[in-house]
Amino acid sequence: MTVGKGRTALVTGATDGVGRVVASALARQGWRVLVHGRDRGRGEALVHEIGQAGGSATFLAADLASLAEVRRLADDVRRETDRLDLLINNAGIGTAGNAPGRLTSADGHELRFAVNYLAGFLLTHLLLPLLKVSTPARIVNVSSAGQQAIDFSDVMLTRHYSGSAAYCQSKLAQILFTVDLADELKGSGVIANALHPSTYMNTTMVRQSGTSPISKVEDGAEAILQLAVSPALEGKSGLYFNVLREARANPQAYDAAARRRLRALSLELAGLEG
Repeated sequence: MTVGKGRTALVTGATDGVGRVVASALARQGWRVLVHGRDRGRGEALVHEIGQAGGSATFLAADLASLAEVRRLADDVRRETDRLDLLINNAGIGTAGNAPGRLTSADGHELRFAVNYLAGFLLTHLLLPLLKVSTPARIVNVSSAGQQAIDFSDVMLTRHYSGSAAYCQSKLAQILFTVDLADELKGSGVIANALHPSTYMNTTMVRQSGTSPISKVEDGAEAILQLAVSPALEGKSGLYFNVLREARANPQAYDAAARRRLRALSLELAGLEG
């Protein structure tokens, strides 16, 4: 899957940080890249840059803090292409955002759970038909080594909130989803894997948290691209990688009962029941 000619990829959160590097790298490999972001100016600048380098890209705007906009993004993808070979759920909010304290999404859900996890859950399910007709296809969920077991009695952290807890819980939710999705897609030709791309990359998210970067976005991009295009991953699904190496996530990721509870809750919250 290293050659991208004739293939289409959607990268969420592609206008900044590691997503931007990944989108540009895929375009250089010959992929048509659907560039997602909130900022139209930055998105169109990246599309122009990719075009100037001989690549092909289209910008799709959406605020993933709104499930209605997630649905619109899926509609936009379907209008743009009749195939989707690669979905990289990269967009996210870090431990610290533009405002302190507990924040909620347009739908009233805790913001980090909504953006980091639930948006990708819904988007992936809406785009599965496109992925299935484009096999072999891949889903990459960009998670983190920062993981915290989900407290199903307080998933939205209304009782004991911290930005770090919200972030770590949302990132583990991505991994539970990945393991669950791999089981669901077994035999379909679509694989799903998750990873921690690198520790404290030099991104806006890390700088906003007040942490000094210790790795480069290029390191994280290399790790994401391995799961996205490496022939070594063909047929391998439901795995978690710490940068370039397969690793074990928080034990809750391998708890089938926890995954069932998260799936049921997510289907309800995303309006996918039935």
